[in-house]
Amino acid sequence: MSQKRLIIEMGMGIDQHGQSPTVAAARAVRNAIAHNALPGVWEVAGLEHPDQMIVEVQVAVPYPEQVEAAEVLAVLPFGQKTLTVTDGGMVVQGRAIASLADKNDEMLIAVAAVTVIIPD
Repeated sequence: MSQKRLIIEMGMGIDQHGQSPTVAAARAVRNAIAHNALPGVWEVAGLEHPDQMIVEVQVAVPYPEQVEAAEVLAVLPFGQKTLTVTDGGMVVQGRAIASLADKNDEMLIAVAAVTVIIPD
């Protein structure tokens, strides 16, 4: 099956308290898709349902082995979704606040690219 990329959106997400790479990754994906609409899926590509589009997500985040893929992909409302997680992003020293259940003073920053692909 032939495929064409329709759009690539980039985003950033941060978990300031909680030190969860999954939270940072999900926020990066949410940020990437927060300000777009894809009428071209219907009007140009001719898909009948948005679940026909293929959505490939790439996330770079500290501690990638701790990322819960299903939680990150749940941010996306439609599509045939895949996730690739790699080591990256940033760890920045913040401030541990006991009442927020911080484990340490790390703030985790993730970056994401979300690619929408249309089958030919």
